[in-house]
Amino acid sequence: MSVACKCSGELNSRMDALLERYRGQPSALIQVLHQAQGIYGYLPRKVLQRVAGALNVPLSQVYGVVSFYSFFTIHPKGKHQISVCKGTACYVRGAGQLLDRIKEELGLKPGETTEDGQFSLEVVRCLGACGLGPVITVDEDVHARVKPERLSGILAAYRQ
Repeated sequence: MSVACKCSGELNSRMDALLERYRGQPSALIQVLHQAQGIYGYLPRKVLQRVAGALNVPLSQVYGVVSFYSFFTIHPKGKHQISVCKGTACYVRGAGQLLDRIKEELGLKPGETTEDGQFSLEVVRCLGACGLGPVITVDEDVHARVKPERLSGILAAYRQ
């Protein structure tokens, strides 16, 4: 999905203040990226270029950090974040079937966002609810013992 960067107005002002606070401090790279992602919701190329320039680090180093840590994303996330646990307990109880159903219903593979910007999908290794598997979260809401046939109803509640 190609979405234009929301890099204007108030967001740019907040980013300017952030960069001014850390100007010339390459050791603050991760902290600045974390806060920049908090401002924009993701890290568009223009933001990465500004961070590199302000902190005096090569753009390749900035991209290296962003691509190494799974927390960072260069793609916009959907309004609702779906996480499917594929830890051992959830996997053997049908997490793969849930992923197949999400692909059917939303046209999503892990790491993607729907065209309308409503949902993003990620796979996680453990949500810490192994006895309740398979488990998914939508935003901060935990859904336990999810069967593929229940998935439509769960997602419908977030479409409103």
